Amino acid sequence: MTAYQTVVVGTDGSDSSFRAVERAAVIAADSGATLVITSAYQPRAGREVERAQDALGADVAYQVVGSAPAEESVRTAAERARKVGATSVETVVVAGDPVPALAKVVADRRADLLVVGNRGLNTLAGRILGSVPAEAARKAGVDVLIVHTT
Repeated sequence: MTAYQTVVVGTDGSDSSFRAVERAAVIAADSGATLVITSAYQPRAGREVERAQDALGADVAYQVVGSAPAEESVRTAAERARKVGATSVETVVVAGDPVPALAKVVADRRADLLVVGNRGLNTLAGRILGSVPAEAARKAGVDVLIVHTT
């Protein structure tokens, strides 16, 4: 039996988060696990969407409001994951803040490993206010790998 069956990794579309995705993909590939790439987003109010549609046109507005940037992040991350060997890759986009979104995906998918990058972990703001990696490690309820990405 392999150590991990389902690996969840978070991405925000940054280069450092993509490094965490690649590391998670290697782990998933090595253990034959399913890799679930997730990204959180803040839903946009109806007025913001309407303003964007008025300014940009309905066919373009979706690219800058709501879940579209998160969808693009997970698509790009999935491509990178497959390039480094992951074969079973799923993507999930969740409305909300990053840590609760990651916790939800971990619980929903019954994941046994959560992978996050270390961005924000060693900053002053991260020490005072908390960071996504630190909070995720405290709240995940599963093994957590914090990848050195910055």
